[in-house]
Parts: sequence; structure tokens; C-alpha cells
Amino acid sequence: MNVDLNLLLLVLSFFVVATLYSSVGFGGGSSYLALLALFLPNFLEIKSTALLCNLVVVSGSTYLFVKEGHFDLRKFLPLALCSVPMAFLSATLALSQGVFFVCLGSVLALSGGLLVVQYFIQPVTQKFTYAQHSRFFNLLLGAGAGFVSGLVGIGGGILLSPVLHLLRWADARTIAALASFFILVNSVAGLLGQVAGGHFQVNENVLLPLLLAVFLGGQLGTRISLHKLHPQAVKGLTGIFVLYIGLKLVFSYS
Repeated sequence: MNVDLNLLLLVLSFFVVATLYSSVGFGGGSSYLALLALFLPNFLEIKSTALLCNLVVVSGSTYLFVKEGHFDLRKFLPLALCSVPMAFLSATLALSQGVFFVCLGSVLALSGGLLVVQYFIQPVTQKFTYAQHSRFFNLLLGAGAGFVSGLVGIGGGILLSPVLHLLRWADARTIAALASFFILVNSVAGLLGQVAGGHFQVNENVLLPLLLAVFLGGQLGTRISLHKLHPQAVKGLTGIFVLYIGLKLVFSYS
């Protein structure tokens, strides 16, 4: 199999991942990391490329969610206030490849488990009034998810969203919009942290076709989420996939 065919398969895989993940408000960074690990030899390129692809997907998703009126800034701000600086700081940390993949695998296994549990819980359909007393908890939750997102190179939405659903924090569309915007700001913070820490590296020949693929997939997936399919089944399948990848990474590098 030659390099061009490998790249074509990678581009198609990224398109599929972006479509599925964006349909439930995620960027797909976790699966991008796993796929890139099979293709790119440079560990730093893997992390930077995945985060850039994440950013492209959720930029389009966030715009569409805001346009459709699903984004609630009042609920988002407490989560973002602590998450952005924590994502930046943790992205500046230098990790060895082994430690990084163990951390990533642990995060993915936890996220996948939460998504699988969420699959068996009835989705929230009613609108919820924002609870003032929960703001301190939201600050802690945002800080934790932000730190993890910067550390492993994902936006954090795949960890945040299942927790919010399990807490019945808001309706499904609002949580998807919040998760998308959360991934957006933390991806930007993570990229800036990589630059500040001297860890940012990309291969333009690989990056450009991948960015196009995830842009198209992200636009398709978000429109599916907003107008056609209920995301519950997608979340269940995503949870199983992410859980499998996470456990595989932990056992491979521990």
C-alpha cells in the first residue's frame, strides 16, 4: 500500500468521524488522535493536527447551533471561565509519548463509559431553568475538563457532554451547542499553549486535505443533528468505539 492510498483512506476516515461526532456536538479529536497514530510518526504533529481538525469542525458547528438559537451564553460562561486558562496551561506541559497515550487512553475510556451509560438513560426533552447555586460546580467542571483537553489535545466536549446529560443539566440540543462551543474555545487555548510551549508542529501535505475533509463532514453532521436524526444511537456507538480505543491505548502503553 503506497503513501497516497494511505492518505486517501485517512482523509475518508476523518470525513466519517467528523460527520458522526459533529452530529452529537463533538469535534472528533479523540478519534483523530487514534487514526493519526497509525499514519504519522511524529508525536507532536499528531497532537497539533488533531486539535486543528477539531477546531475546524466545531467552528462550523458552533455557527450553525448559534444560528438555530440553541446556544445559551449564560450557561456557557461559567464553564469557559476556568476551562480556557487551564487548557492553555496544560497544553504547555511536555509529556513523553508513553505518558501522553496513557493519559489519552484513560480519558477516552472514561468518556466512552459515560457515553454508553448515557445511551441507556432517557434523553432530556424539556427546557431547564439555569440553577444559580450550580455555578461553583460549573466552574470546577469547566476547569477539570479544560485541563484534560489541553493535556491530551482534545477539546474536552466528549468528556463534558456526557456529564451534563447524566446530570440532566439542559436539553440535548443546548448541551450539544454548549459542548461544541466549549471545544472551540479550548481547542484555541490548547493550540496557543502548544505554540507557547514549543510543541506545535504540522505537516502541511497531510494537514490541508484533512482540514477539508473534516470541514465537509462537520457541516454534514451538524445539519443531520439539527434537522434529521436523533443523536442517541450515534452517542451509544461512539461511546463503544471511544471506550475500545481508550482501553487499547492504556494497555498498549502502560
